[in-house]
Amino acid sequence: MASSEGFLTDGQRELLKIASQNAENLSSSPKSPSSLLSDHHVKAPAGGKSQTSGIAVRHVRRSHSGKYGKVKKDGAGGKGTWGKLLDTDIDSHIDRNDPNYDSGEEPYQLVGTTVTDPLDEFKKAVVSIIEEYFSNGDVELASSDLRELGSSEYYPYFIKRLVSMAMDRHDKEKEMASVLLSALYADVISPAQIRDGFFMLIESSDDLAVDILDAVDILALFLARAVVDDILPPAFLARARKALPESSKGVQVIQTAEKSYLSAPHHAELVERRWGGSTHITVEEVKKKIGDLLREYVDSGDTLEACRCIRELGVSFFHHEVVKRALILAMEIRSAEPLMLKLLKEAAEEGLVSSSQMVKGFSRLAESLDDLALDIPSAKALFQSFVPKAISEGWLDASLTKPATEDGEIQEDEKVRKYKKESVTIIHEYFLSDDIPELIRSLEDLGAPEYNPIFLKKLITLAMDRKNREKEMASVLLSALHIEIFSTEDIVNGFVLLLESAEDTALDILDASNELALFLARAVIDDVLAPLNLEEIGSRLPPKCSGSETVRMARSLIAARHAGERLLRCWGGGTGWAVEDAKDKIMKLLEEYESGGVVSEACQCIRDLGMPFFNHEVVKKALIMAMEKKNDHMLDLLQECFSEGLITINQMTKGFTRIKDGLDDLALDIPNAKEKFGFYVEHAQSKGWLLPLFDSPATDA
Repeated sequence: MASSEGFLTDGQRELLKIASQNAENLSSSPKSPSSLLSDHHVKAPAGGKSQTSGIAVRHVRRSHSGKYGKVKKDGAGGKGTWGKLLDTDIDSHIDRNDPNYDSGEEPYQLVGTTVTDPLDEFKKAVVSIIEEYFSNGDVELASSDLRELGSSEYYPYFIKRLVSMAMDRHDKEKEMASVLLSALYADVISPAQIRDGFFMLIESSDDLAVDILDAVDILALFLARAVVDDILPPAFLARARKALPESSKGVQVIQTAEKSYLSAPHHAELVERRWGGSTHITVEEVKKKIGDLLREYVDSGDTLEACRCIRELGVSFFHHEVVKRALILAMEIRSAEPLMLKLLKEAAEEGLVSSSQMVKGFSRLAESLDDLALDIPSAKALFQSFVPKAISEGWLDASLTKPATEDGEIQEDEKVRKYKKESVTIIHEYFLSDDIPELIRSLEDLGAPEYNPIFLKKLITLAMDRKNREKEMASVLLSALHIEIFSTEDIVNGFVLLLESAEDTALDILDASNELALFLARAVIDDVLAPLNLEEIGSRLPPKCSGSETVRMARSLIAARHAGERLLRCWGGGTGWAVEDAKDKIMKLLEEYESGGVVSEACQCIRDLGMPFFNHEVVKKALIMAMEKKNDHMLDLLQECFSEGLITINQMTKGFTRIKDGLDDLALDIPNAKEKFGFYVEHAQSKGWLLPLFDSPATDA
């Protein structure tokens, strides 16, 4: 019994203790907000009396009006309450044998359970995916793991975690993070999620700066790289800046990205190569490193150290080169043969060099045995001794077949082989001279138009293993060939050949898939291919091969904002002008010629444009200017250009054709346009400027 002074009995104290514990358990539950309990904590009054001392949270009732019912003084109850908890006798208890027993009256205990947050689970899972990706560099595996993880609504958190983890690591991981983001863009992670993820990163710049000293600069570079890679629109920076406080480091990040990286001359190339990651290491650099580590191994004989060096190269997809060079070294230095075979065996057994890479290494060496035999007479015999030994020891797959000849054909027609050899010589001469008319004459002399797709394949393959200058030259030449002697079907068939052998090309060219995608996209921008041709090319490839992935990548590049301007500058070589820039320069040089009249200077300006595939625009503009100014002086310029071979008959015909197609519109501004054009056509035909197939509009007038 409680005394009149308000003291509790031992039993009541025990009930109060249980009630308090229950209230605490509920307050810690994620489903019971603290605000719900804040009005019902037990408080001891100043006078020493305990007000509703034993109230448990289960007795808090909400009225139908949505308000909590306040208990009356001394816990006697009231509207919306259940009355006094401690009104019961201390000796009362529930009898389960009682006929009126109700299990609902049994006292219960709240059991604390851990409520898992899906976002927390997602964050933990992506850390392991990112760590694994940084260790193996497998973009496809990381992409697949992320897809399998599901929870696509949390992908912005993946972007934030990927970049923040890379920021605290070496340049290699930073480059890998950017490469992965580009690979995931649109295919796995939507553009909107990319923007959300980067905004979360910018928002957390102040926190990142606490742990990473140069966080502002690194994050600015990630932002600039995302813009250059076309996974973030440039307008994102302005919108993000408006949403941030002026005093935040996020604003500093955006300012640094804009001023230090995106405003610099040739910024795209500079930003892409800033981290010098694995995707931008040249083939020659990798080959040199492999050669150096193998020679060091010959001197030291330390197999474990050699394996460690191979692993540190971080080019698991290029390990076939290790195999090939190790075998060549074993042939050149007879004393090194046991060491090299031991190294390859160890590398295979510990999974450092995969079975497919081992087979590719042996196959590539087999392909070059004829050339190798010129320096090492016993090369073929030694190779034949290596193969059965490796197969018997279990580190070379027994399915290794006899070597294939160039381009994977077992037997190749002699005429095709001769054509390939001569086309390589022509392409090398073009890279030295930059003389498109001479190259076209050389191709016509070969007299094998049925092999045009093979020439295209050779052209792009050779350009891919060279610098940006040659890549730009290859794209320019492709445009010229399309107008002069290549049909669209030739171009399509050539790209199909390239993409069918994309995996073999990747053996020698590390970034082959990305570069092929750029060549494809550039061909569309240059009007060499139509967007529908990409669909045709894709339909002729197996759905899951690397070539199909390259076609999808090309579509993404074309669909990006400002794709035309970016792709025209993708190699950073040549003119890199947009079409409008070129048209403007052509108009200016014609105006200068019209006022000055120096033919040789005008021809030199046309030559300096460096866009021979676009010379039909010179013809078109010159003819329109002659009509407008009523000055046939322009015909002298066209005659000189044709005589020098500066403007070919195909380009001349295309220019006249474009005038003919727009003659009705032109007549609205120049009333006698049709009459003047008829005169120009007659003059051109008499001078031999036009192809015989060109139809004069005179009969239609």
